[in-house]
Amino acid sequence: MSETIAFKPESLAQVHKIIARYPEGRQKSALIPVLHLAQKEFDGWLAVPVMDYVAELLSITPIEVYEVATFYTMFNMKPVGKYVLEVCRTGPCMVNGSEKILNHIRTKLNIKDGETTADGLFTLKPAECLGACGYAPMMQLGKFYHENLTIEKVDEILELCKQGAVALD
Repeated sequence: MSETIAFKPESLAQVHKIIARYPEGRQKSALIPVLHLAQKEFDGWLAVPVMDYVAELLSITPIEVYEVATFYTMFNMKPVGKYVLEVCRTGPCMVNGSEKILNHIRTKLNIKDGETTADGLFTLKPAECLGACGYAPMMQLGKFYHENLTIEKVDEILELCKQGAVALD
């Protein structure tokens, strides 16, 4: 993390556009989209100085930012790998084998839930309902869902990631 925390000018302009969507005095309503921008811009996670910066931009207290950032699992509170494997572990996915998928990833990458591989490439993050129950088991990788997972599909996805051939945006 650099000494000075600041959005790039184009990101700061986006922050101001987001804040402008809400009535005067209601800038806290912009918190979640601004946190998404911050996470994207500041290495994929929200360090305390970044959250403090967001609080300052929105004229709210830092604790208000921490409460939201730590509540939602979409925000990372520590550094993560380039590829965050969010595997759904709720009812339909579990019934259809997501625990087998999670165990395979844990073994193959030699990491536990919430850990990142030594090369910084992968982080495993079990997730609560990703809303694709009809296509279980599934995982989210960046903005994209990978559905009807099998061990073979997971191995193919991991290999494509290693080759840098998987889009995240």
